[in-house]
Amino acid sequence: MMRTEKDFKTGEVLLIDKPLNWTSFQVVNKLRWEIRQRFSIKKIKVGHAGTLDPLATGLLILCTGKFTKKIAQYQAQTKEYTGIIALGATTPSYDLESEIDQSYPIDHITEKAIREMASKFVGEQDQKPPIFSALKKDGKRLYELARAGETTEIPARKIQIDAFEITKISMPDVHFRVVCSKGTYIRSLAYDFGKSLNSGGHLTALRRTKIGDFSVENSEKIDEFIESLKAF
Repeated sequence: MMRTEKDFKTGEVLLIDKPLNWTSFQVVNKLRWEIRQRFSIKKIKVGHAGTLDPLATGLLILCTGKFTKKIAQYQAQTKEYTGIIALGATTPSYDLESEIDQSYPIDHITEKAIREMASKFVGEQDQKPPIFSALKKDGKRLYELARAGETTEIPARKIQIDAFEITKISMPDVHFRVVCSKGTYIRSLAYDFGKSLNSGGHLTALRRTKIGDFSVENSEKIDEFIESLKAF
């Protein structure tokens, strides 16, 4: 699709398939730089509508120009993810960013128990964000406090799980699809899910597939977006 300098300044919604090991901020910086270079402009507003962790892939909505005012609107929409929870172990970050700190038995966990427990997570609930998160406390990011070895009490927040579907079980790995509200941490869901089964759990893979009516199926890879800028 041909986009002009005027299009980007007036406002564009870009659907990007974020690659593994990129931060959302890095994606924003990269695309902003490419747009500036292509049109030889000094300044262009670009922002994202909802952070994805570096170890997650999938749909990242970017807004440019005047459309950055719509970011809060997109952030508030329901999101869909697919991923894998590894049962039997926990990590401080609730995912693979940190090493396993404790192991637990899984022999007592049946497929029936996994599916029944998943259904109990559907609905409104209180969830504690992971200590390794970008939330702020006293002006500092929680992950900064965590990496410094500081402990802090994190208040629980109300979230909504609309669907928690178990798509495959290959112990210790549990594959899932979840539909949830803004503010839901899938890493915390993985941790809480393992705990609810009298074991441990951490997230080993995560992909965001939808935000509201936007789907990753309609997104562009970063390289594809850059090539589209060079095409005209």
